[in-house]
Amino acid sequence: MTQRLRLGVLASGGGTNLQAIIDRCQDHDFPAEIAVVIANNPDAGALERARQAGIPVRCINHRAFAGREAFDTALVAALREADVQLVVLAGFMRIITRVMLDAFPQRIINIHPALLPAFPGLHVQQQAIDYGARFSGCTVHFVDGGVDTGPIIIQAVVPVFPGDTADTLAARILEQEHKIYPRAIQLIAQGRVLVEGRAVTIDPPATPEIAAFINPSLHN
Repeated sequence: MTQRLRLGVLASGGGTNLQAIIDRCQDHDFPAEIAVVIANNPDAGALERARQAGIPVRCINHRAFAGREAFDTALVAALREADVQLVVLAGFMRIITRVMLDAFPQRIINIHPALLPAFPGLHVQQQAIDYGARFSGCTVHFVDGGVDTGPIIIQAVVPVFPGDTADTLAARILEQEHKIYPRAIQLIAQGRVLVEGRAVTIDPPATPEIAAFINPSLHN
């Protein structure tokens, strides 16, 4: 097998998306491996998930730094020390600065629990419900200088049901996050992701799942 793409995963919380990536990386034919998991929160559950999997961990507490740029400088040093090739944000609750973006151009990805460009930012499940959206979902995208504005790699769609709360919708979306985040990493590791402006092309193209989703149903 050819050399695996080395991932640096940044997390702040429980790390369920990290666990999905860990599980996928255990497949012998998966073309990526986690080189290091870094958390800005010493109590992040992601650190224990990584330890349980035998993955090197670092805790770099953002509160120990005077500003965002100084914190990101420390992150870059730790990622480079681990020879990271792709930075994966998995519930990392910090704004990325130019320090990180310049160190890893088009090599930082994030997952967002909405169908971008709709509902960027925080509390997006409640935003979708309040807006009356019939569908929501999740998006894996490259990170740029904006808030959830980078080129889109892959998306998954879920329905918004009558009576949904932010929590029930978030749980439905999270199931799809665990599927599409490892898939995005796989495509990048295979060298199949090409970015031109805002457009991301998969080469060779993946077989599309052709379907129309209608909510409420045309029937009943």
